[in-house]
Amino acid sequence: MEKNIHAGHRERVRERFMEEGLDSFKDHEILELLLYYCVRQRDTNALAHKMLKEYGTLHDLLEAHPRDIARRCKVSLNTATLISLCVPLARRYMNGKWGERPVLNSSFKAGEYAMTLFAGRIYEAFFAICLDSQNRVNHAALVHEGTINEAPVYPRLIVETALRHKASSVILAHNHPGGSLKPSVADIEVTKKIYAALKSISINVVDHIIVAGQNYTSFAEQGLIESIAHQF
Repeated sequence: MEKNIHAGHRERVRERFMEEGLDSFKDHEILELLLYYCVRQRDTNALAHKMLKEYGTLHDLLEAHPRDIARRCKVSLNTATLISLCVPLARRYMNGKWGERPVLNSSFKAGEYAMTLFAGRIYEAFFAICLDSQNRVNHAALVHEGTINEAPVYPRLIVETALRHKASSVILAHNHPGGSLKPSVADIEVTKKIYAALKSISINVVDHIIVAGQNYTSFAEQGLIESIAHQF
C-alpha cells in the first residue's frame, strides 16, 4: 500500500511539472523530482529535505562534488553524479545558445559570452577565447584552474593555445568566485605579461573579462587594455 501511495505522489509531481514548469516549485520539490529518476525504494521528499539541510541551499548542493554529496548525504555515487550533472549541463546549454562560432565584436558580447563559460564554477578558472580576423570564436580554451596568485597563468601556455587555434586576437577571461569585480594587482600584472607575449607574435589581446556571478567587468571598457598597450 505504501508503495502505491508514493507512486501516485510521484505521478502527481511529474504532471505538475509538465503543466506548470519549475517556477512554482520550492527547492525541495525540485530536488525531490530529480531524485525520482535515481532513487526507487526511498521517500525522496524526506531525502530531499535531508540533503538541503546538509548543504544549506540547493545552489550549494548542485555545485558540490559527487563524492562529497555521496559521503555527506549517504546516497549512491550514481545519485550524487546525477545531481552534480545539473550545473555543467546548464552551462553547456547556455553556451550552446551562442551557436558554433559567435561573433564577439564588443565588450558587452564578450562579457555575456564569458558569463556562460563560468556559470556554476566554484573555483577560479582562466580562459583564452581565440578569435579569428572577423571576431568569431575559434575556440574558448580553459588554460588554467586556480587563483592567479597561487599558480600563475604562464604566457607560454596562452601563446601555444592562440597558435593552436589560429587566433588573430584573444580575449582573456577569468572569474572571481568571491564576488568582487575589481581587477586585482595580480590580474593586471598577468594581463601585461600575456599581452607582451602575444604581441611578440602579432596577436592582440583585445579584452580581459572578469566574471563574478551574474556580472562582469571589462578591461577594455575601463581603459586598462589601452593603458597596457601604451607600455609596449
